[in-house]
Amino acid sequence: MNIIIQYIKNFLNRSGSYVFLATILGRVLSFIASWIALKFIENDALGVVLFAYNIILFVIPISGFGLHQSLIRFGALAKSSEEKDSILAYVFKKGIIACLVLIAIVISISLFINFKFENTLFYVVLLSFTIIPSYLLEIIRAQFRLQHNNKSFAFTEGVQSIILLLSVLVLSYLYKELGYAIALLLTPLLTSIIFFKSLNINNLIYKKTKVINFQFWKYGFFASLSNVVTQLLFVIDILLIGFILSNTEMVTNYRYVSIIPFSLLFLPRVFIATDFVAFTEKIYEAQYIFKYIKSYVLFFTVVSLLILLFSWLFSVQILGLLDKEFTQFSDTFIILMIGVCGIFILRGLFGNLLSSIGKAHLNYYIATLALVINICANFYLIPKYGIKGAAITSAILMWFTGLLSYLLFIKLYKKLLLKKG
Repeated sequence: MNIIIQYIKNFLNRSGSYVFLATILGRVLSFIASWIALKFIENDALGVVLFAYNIILFVIPISGFGLHQSLIRFGALAKSSEEKDSILAYVFKKGIIACLVLIAIVISISLFINFKFENTLFYVVLLSFTIIPSYLLEIIRAQFRLQHNNKSFAFTEGVQSIILLLSVLVLSYLYKELGYAIALLLTPLLTSIIFFKSLNINNLIYKKTKVINFQFWKYGFFASLSNVVTQLLFVIDILLIGFILSNTEMVTNYRYVSIIPFSLLFLPRVFIATDFVAFTEKIYEAQYIFKYIKSYVLFFTVVSLLILLFSWLFSVQILGLLDKEFTQFSDTFIILMIGVCGIFILRGLFGNLLSSIGKAHLNYYIATLALVINICANFYLIPKYGIKGAAITSAILMWFTGLLSYLLFIKLYKKLLLKKG
């Protein structure tokens, strides 16, 4: 019990509570902003904007070709402030160019797609420009984390959420769906402008450093690409349910039954976002790393057991809060909760530890393998068990990817220590 208490204290000492509260605030204000948009904009018009925006959301993680991911890892490992500044200057300049290339690619491909919904092309082009400010904001957040300034890191989340709410409120009221699209573009832009001075970019001079090479680019690209594939893993179930069952009602049922389990995944992300720089800086200190692993796993095992117990006892009541029709899917809800615990205990930690030792590409391979297995398994389980079959597939894969990440990390970390020694 003492080790869990100490883990929580360390998390709080690194301003983890600010990150936690900012994340909660962001989710609440984002929900309110979505509700406001629904009130001011016709459903079909709003749907077009959301469709276009979801396309861009899959591209945003690879903005700058993932150089912001390289910044957070290689910046944490850099020994001097001069080297850290050189990495930041390089990531800023090259990343902006990469963003422009990515925007050009998105627009070029969009021109050859015959979208079913009117004005989709216009909104895809317009919203593609969110790639640059979103990338800048990720650099700013990474820099705050590298400075162990998690308070400011959390503050960027809070400010972004407030700007989103206010801009959606004003612009959706005045200009309907166009205003909503502009609000989505302005939110990261205004937030990055507010915090841009913290980068002190005008005083940075890039000096050649040995860490900036092909591996630097490879790490960032695959770290970002793994995020895209992971997003697909959470979407593919809904797509396959719709395709295989040809029943939109079942799509809706699964979407709402899975809302709470998947929403809880922010918990390990908050802890990892707070601690990633700290354990990356000490990645070669085996005693520290294994102590961190033990503390994390024990803490999230306890959290998982409590969540499972609560879900088992009150699953019907929880689903009844959403709609009484969903209570018949309590088994599906509990299965998804069991799966989420696999991410809590294993995948959330060891996936990031793999990134910490420079093996981000393995996360991409793991996620891609899981995606292939998901599709194959669901073509058997969904026709047989309905949405429960999709939940079974997801739950098994959450634990499978977690165990695979754990085994790969332990094997590669031992090799890394031997090589370092």
